[in-house]
Amino acid sequence: MELINQFFSDASSMLWGWPMIILLLGTHIYLTVVLRVPQRKLFTAMRLSVKTDRNASGDVSQFGALTTALAATIGTGNIIGVATAVALGGPGAVLWCWLTGVFGIATKYAEGLLAVKYRVKRPDGQMLGGPMYALERGLGWKWLAVLFAVFTAIAAFGIGNTVQANAISTLADKSYGISPYISGAILCALTAAVVLGGVKSIARVCGALVPFMSLFYVLGCIYILIVNGHYLMPALRIIIDSAFSPQAAGGGFLGSTVIMAARFGIARGLFSNEAGLGSAPIVAAAAQTRNPVRQALVSSTGTFWDTVVICALTGMVIVSSIIAHPDISSADGAMLTQAAFSKIPHVGTPLLTLGLITFAFSTILGWCYYGESAMAYLKGERWKHVYRYVYIAAVFLGSVANLAVVWNLADCMNALMAIPNLLSLILLSRVLIKETNNYLWNDGLDRDMENLSHDPS
Repeated sequence: MELINQFFSDASSMLWGWPMIILLLGTHIYLTVVLRVPQRKLFTAMRLSVKTDRNASGDVSQFGALTTALAATIGTGNIIGVATAVALGGPGAVLWCWLTGVFGIATKYAEGLLAVKYRVKRPDGQMLGGPMYALERGLGWKWLAVLFAVFTAIAAFGIGNTVQANAISTLADKSYGISPYISGAILCALTAAVVLGGVKSIARVCGALVPFMSLFYVLGCIYILIVNGHYLMPALRIIIDSAFSPQAAGGGFLGSTVIMAARFGIARGLFSNEAGLGSAPIVAAAAQTRNPVRQALVSSTGTFWDTVVICALTGMVIVSSIIAHPDISSADGAMLTQAAFSKIPHVGTPLLTLGLITFAFSTILGWCYYGESAMAYLKGERWKHVYRYVYIAAVFLGSVANLAVVWNLADCMNALMAIPNLLSLILLSRVLIKETNNYLWNDGLDRDMENLSHDPS
């Protein structure tokens, strides 16, 4: 087992090295430029995200698709991951993480556009889409589409399921002495109650859970920033200076190089918002939308909320708290976040615990839809239902198992998902430019799309 774990650990380090980070960030910047900075339409996108195209084809509302995607991305990475980036890369990592989110909005926009552009409609009216359909129908690369679906179906059991369940059971055990077997059984039952109802049930629960958990977490961050008000400007200066200066950061920090700050900040931003990974467009394809660009805009707001807002708030909380309390600077990522939130009287630690649990549970729900959609592409609708039951059982196993190997395997699968998805985005950039010009820049947001294909199966 140790040899297997070491193999996947080495493979993960190789796959998520600088070439992958450069490819992802390069794609973000490239799409921002060629699509003429779709980030400019962020407020239009927010307005569309809360509207419903009632006469449009789709399984869930645009808001339901967005919250389901956010459920899968807003998770422990936003809370623990940012703190880990600060601990390893210094305070400058916060700025690099934020910049990754700003440019990643264009990639998430492009993913959503292709998902709707190449989605198919089953005889029962269900919409199917995602990178596998863009690869097959847009590029004619069926073999690569199959590989993407395989990687997605496997990855869902890792980062979207077992590791999240394990995080919840471990937290419940350490905080409240609840046996992992008990918390695993409860979590398994709750997951079954939601996912067996399909995408509409998942979207309905995520639509209620995601705004609730995000609001309370953001309010907690704002409270800490108010308490640390005297240290906000010093924190902001340290973040900016250490992002571009090789000098020691000071203020309780050990300091780091620009390379380390960029590496950990960019990597954490990419892991957090999943822009370029190819997961979110799977649910974007199910949205009720009259044309590809409307849903593309709605999808792009996911990266804004996840990284530009929540990760940035977390970063400011961590850095300002370290300046205010230098004694916590030696703590690791998880302990840094806990130390910061413990400064909220009485409710700080319970609030963080609730946030971690709800974030992790929502991630389980969102990734279930990604995995079962990939299985439906590979083997048909009948196998999708089998996948759900196996996925539910994995929730319990993840709650009670040692997951070192699973973490590294999941990292590998995520990288292998990203590569074909990024290829489709780059090679279909002409399609993206044409559709964007047609619907976005030529005032066509209210026009209906044409030529929706049907899936004969």
